[in-house]
Amino acid sequence: MSELVITGARIVTEQGVIEQGVVHLKDGVIASVQSSSAWNSSTADPAAETVDARGSWLLPGFIDVHVHGGYGADFMEASPETLDTITRFHAKNGTTAMLATTMTQTHEAIDRVLGEVSRYMQEPMPYAQLLGVHMEGPFISPKWAGAQDPKLMLPPQLSWLQDWHERFPQLVKQLTLAPEVEGAHETIAWLRDHGIVAACGHTDASYADIQSAVGAGLSHAVHTFNAMKPLHHREPGTVGAVLTDDRISGEVIADGHHVHPAAIRLLVKTKQPDGLLLITDAMSAAGLGDGQYDLGGQAVTVQSGVARLTEGGALAGSTLTMIDALRFMVREVGVSVEEASRFASGNPARLLQLQASHGSIAQGKQADLLLVSPELELERVWIRGKELQA
Repeated sequence: MSELVITGARIVTEQGVIEQGVVHLKDGVIASVQSSSAWNSSTADPAAETVDARGSWLLPGFIDVHVHGGYGADFMEASPETLDTITRFHAKNGTTAMLATTMTQTHEAIDRVLGEVSRYMQEPMPYAQLLGVHMEGPFISPKWAGAQDPKLMLPPQLSWLQDWHERFPQLVKQLTLAPEVEGAHETIAWLRDHGIVAACGHTDASYADIQSAVGAGLSHAVHTFNAMKPLHHREPGTVGAVLTDDRISGEVIADGHHVHPAAIRLLVKTKQPDGLLLITDAMSAAGLGDGQYDLGGQAVTVQSGVARLTEGGALAGSTLTMIDALRFMVREVGVSVEEASRFASGNPARLLQLQASHGSIAQGKQADLLLVSPELELERVWIRGKELQA
């Protein structure tokens, strides 16, 4: 039996902050969460490891539902080695669980990734845990291609999804599509009926299009504000629908490049408390610095930490990490640590219907924990109760 006691922590829970708290972990699960004054040390094995947090924050591990790669590896190149590389890099930056996010590509290329990820998930995963796959495209609009290849975009192919669902049950957790394209509503309804998050993105959908799609089962928006029809006072567009419809949750890339802090503040106001999710949308360049890279077969130039397509200059994912996103939300957007933690952990867990086991610090939940200094520097990471080694 593995056992750990973390004392002297500022524990962020869904009920509030325990200023001087103790968390007791047993075999990868949170056994108890309480104040130091209520803690009875006799409930732990005398041989249990003890960590003194010395007043640092204790947060639930981050859950990134939209990430393409990191540290030189891309999910579209899926192999045990690349999956280890991506999950290890992001775990070192606070992500304890994620969705492997694909790009617009051929049926054969996506099929191969699904097979590799499925096999990887059947074995013990040593770093951040893959929870499934987020398919971003190819059923999106060439008008808002962003860094995706418009030549490979096509209307929804429901037969592909049905086949993948049969061969890889419950592997695809989220699918991003343009809800205004032919066949989208039928696809959205099928996704809803099979427990898959139907998300809008890379879309020219009008306000009315989104409202109609929500009626069919659309419930989420990827990288809100980016690669979607913007807000106009006479045609609210995709953005207007996302901002004003409580049935739609929204992701945001909080890196200071994709969305202005003021626009993120607007999103915070309209999506509180459960409807905003922090994501990285990170590509392979994350963690490696400036230079030339590849994203879904397209050349990308990273300069001063900003990734853009070499040809055309469109933003091409990001080099963001989740701990950097949390810091940006607190320092630049002005939310509390508790709010930022909810956006990075609790809300993603709710989106994926995993709130019973993930996303917050509570008895009985998986012991995915982060120790973060008062200055918001990541100090230690535990995944399933096991500390990640540097």
